[in-house]
Amino acid sequence: MNYIPPLSIAQVTDIHLFASENHQLLGMPTIESFKVVLERLQELKSEIDLLLLTGDLSGDGTSESYEHLQNLVNQLAIPTYWLPGNHDCAIAMNEILNLKMISRRKSFQRGNWNFILLNSTVPECVHGHLSFNTLSWLESELTKLGDKPTLIALHHPPFLINSVWLDSSSLQNPEEFFAVIDRHPQVKLVLCGHIHQQFQHQRRNVGYLGTPSTCIQFRSNSPTFAIDEKAPGFRLLKLYPSGVWETSVERVPYFHPLELAATGY
Repeated sequence: MNYIPPLSIAQVTDIHLFASENHQLLGMPTIESFKVVLERLQELKSEIDLLLLTGDLSGDGTSESYEHLQNLVNQLAIPTYWLPGNHDCAIAMNEILNLKMISRRKSFQRGNWNFILLNSTVPECVHGHLSFNTLSWLESELTKLGDKPTLIALHHPPFLINSVWLDSSSLQNPEEFFAVIDRHPQVKLVLCGHIHQQFQHQRRNVGYLGTPSTCIQFRSNSPTFAIDEKAPGFRLLKLYPSGVWETSVERVPYFHPLELAATGY
């Protein structure tokens, strides 16, 4: 049997770009921290098969912010897929983020793996919810795609992470989501954004991973809003044809004075 190499994925999340390139988020120039992440991804380019951008790509939902994103990401020339977060404007994303190496497809295959990207956003709300139509589509895709190992991505985590303020804006109907996944044992991994920190949980035979932001980091296990001084980061994954996976989080050497006394954003 021919050897099939593992698929290498980079998950990049919670970029928070703005229309103005000079805009800062709680003291962090988000476009500058993102550029440092992109520099590292450029160094790893020969090892990365695709990028997954898991929401809050914009901090203001403007067309200009997505133009910035598209111009920067396309310089990598790595196939890129995305989904929206609560700070995003899905309409603007659909219009702009579909050129060159960036695709708006939400169900696709690479290597021996299937990928399904979900929209967990609720208009004008911070929390997440998977609509009946989205869950029905997920069920039909999983049924149609068959037994190959599958990765699902969404912005909002379906688990509480022991931070009261963040847990109030997690996925509000996780049990409905789990009910679909439980019927499809080919699902091996679920990737999330939103929490601006590293997180890993195992439920049955599925791994659930949260990933640092490319800009500010939230302090883990904090009952109230709090910024961590950890560096920006992203996640690397190796997906083997058997369904086995490996992962690591990498942080980049970018530090900038932050508004540590902030009580929200």
